[in-house]
Amino acid sequence: MLRLMATIALELMANAVGLLVTASLLPGFSINVLGFAVVLAIFTAAKFVLGPLLTKLSWQYVRALHGGVALVTTFVGLLITNLTTDGLVIRGMDTWLYATLIVWLCGVLAALILPLFFFKKALTTARESRGTPPVG
Repeated sequence: MLRLMATIALELMANAVGLLVTASLLPGFSINVLGFAVVLAIFTAAKFVLGPLLTKLSWQYVRALHGGVALVTTFVGLLITNLTTDGLVIRGMDTWLYATLIVWLCGVLAALILPLFFFKKALTTARESRGTPPVG
């Protein structure tokens, strides 16, 4: 249960970073300040539900697309969020493409970096219990 809570917290933080960076870089991508929490919740929920579903479908029907599942999940998550809330507005096909790439890339980077800051003590304890020397 604790691992699930940590995963959800990291996913929310990573998605928040991705959405905010994208909003600052792309003029056609805007998030309503008041609706940011709703946008973040819908986008994260969509990714949580769609990720495993699209992964399963890619293995079952189109194995060549398996590597792109994260990008497709990000795009569909943005689409669902855009359709279900007024808090997110994406204008133009190029903005859709760049937004998908930027949100995905920032999310990946944040998911790799954030645990080092937020779960440093837990990671150190886990390494010590395994006998692995600490990093850095």
